[in-house]
Amino acid sequence: MIRPLALYIGLRYTRARKQSQFISFVSVISMLGIALGVTSLIAVLSVINASTSTMREETLKHIPHASIAPTADAWPEAAGNLSALARRLSEQETVLAAAPYVQGEVWLESRGNADFINLRGIEPELEAAVSGRDSEHFISLMEELAAQPDTVILGTRLASRLGLLAGDRVDLTALSSLTARRSGDTRSYRILGVADLGFYANDNAALIGFEEGRSLFARDRAAALPHLRLRVDDVFRARAIATQDRQLLPPGEYQLNSWDQTQASLFNALRMEKRLTGFMLLMIVIIGAVNIVSTLVMVVADKSADIAILRTMGARRSTIMGIFMTQGLSAGLVGIVIGALLGILLALQLGTLTGRVEQFMNEWLVPDQVYMISHLRAELQWSDVALVCGGALLICLLATLYPAWRASRIQAAEVLRYE
Repeated sequence: MIRPLALYIGLRYTRARKQSQFISFVSVISMLGIALGVTSLIAVLSVINASTSTMREETLKHIPHASIAPTADAWPEAAGNLSALARRLSEQETVLAAAPYVQGEVWLESRGNADFINLRGIEPELEAAVSGRDSEHFISLMEELAAQPDTVILGTRLASRLGLLAGDRVDLTALSSLTARRSGDTRSYRILGVADLGFYANDNAALIGFEEGRSLFARDRAAALPHLRLRVDDVFRARAIATQDRQLLPPGEYQLNSWDQTQASLFNALRMEKRLTGFMLLMIVIIGAVNIVSTLVMVVADKSADIAILRTMGARRSTIMGIFMTQGLSAGLVGIVIGALLGILLALQLGTLTGRVEQFMNEWLVPDQVYMISHLRAELQWSDVALVCGGALLICLLATLYPAWRASRIQAAEVLRYE
């Protein structure tokens, strides 16, 4: 099999056993540095992906995938058609469920405890489908809420913080009524129970029936404005799906929002955190690449006679550069492959490993179940693996350029004069 001269000699130099032990040691260190950097990048990015997915799932328990609301000019005529529009949109393949809701801020008071909370009026029969929650407890609460309209469901941490239990009564006052000092608008409700409304809503959110919500917010036009909550089959295309579905509605009468718009600040911060973390861990790969530079510089000095002979035999400068770029890239490639395999294995087995580490720490260090790292999850994305490996390979390639260029500039006559 015919191979390019630069590739053939470069691989011979890589496999050669007759090398300085110090050079070999530095070469191994460079490979290990690159492998460590690639492993760390893949594992940490996988953990960040899992954290972001968990935060997204918790957020979307209460935040709609997409919502459609009548414009101020079209209200209240368009608001009266939302139930029919919900049935119409539910027939679309990309829309899994649709339901109307109202939402506003209220003052909650009970037994001397009080706080501002976010209150949502929902259709209990449709809420389980539109929120994607199928737990028996939640479905049971929705059935009871439909049968008992003068009740309210609190988020778990909200009820715990205020010391409220099922059966207690609470007084709710819309914010507009509170600021206008209309005490007659206060309504009393019985707590039906508590529900998991998502990590970001459990401490300040509550649910009541749709008609009860509209009645409570009757004097607050912004809060009384009904919205249409959509649950779509692909949350990453929520905005596109909502835009497409809006074309089925009368033009100019409705406006839409998707979860990536309403929660843009949170998820933009998470994306920035992932990028900054990846950039910092990339420094490990760069340190390994610096070792490649030092290794190749020493190899060039050691092989100056061989380079001179090749030059006298007609080898071009590009061929000499190719030889040492091949040698440097081969060391980097080995490190990248080892690092990628270890990173993928670590990401896939992270739950098992953290569980064993937690068990060891709790048994031998602090036997009181203080350490709870077994909840750490990893979500491997092959696009991240490809990006990390591609970036590491590019860094290794750039690291070989200067030593290879120096090798190509060696003057054969100057070297062979003293041989």
